[in-house]
Amino acid sequence: MDIFLVVLLVLAGVALLLMEMFLLPGFGIAGISGFACLIGAVVVAWLFISQLAGIITLCACVLLTALAIWGFVRSKALDKMALDTKIDGHVELANNKLNKEENKEKKES
Repeated sequence: MDIFLVVLLVLAGVALLLMEMFLLPGFGIAGISGFACLIGAVVVAWLFISQLAGIITLCACVLLTALAIWGFVRSKALDKMALDTKIDGHVELANNKLNKEENKEKKES
């Protein structure tokens, strides 16, 4: 039961951190909860299983978090979430507009 709890906390912590980094703005509830889950997993493994399990869980937390972030960044999911609009319009400056009007008046006269 303790191992299941540790695995569940690690997976929940990584998922919450990914949500905080890529979906939810700011450093809020999901980020704090993600860190709390990861710390809780290490504490449960260290206290209720063994010190070696705590060290392994700590290394697994760091490795899984890094791999999850790397995998999410490399996936096509960010391309679908990113704003990718092209602006076709342009701004005509007042000087250019005045020059065009002056040239037009010269041609007419």
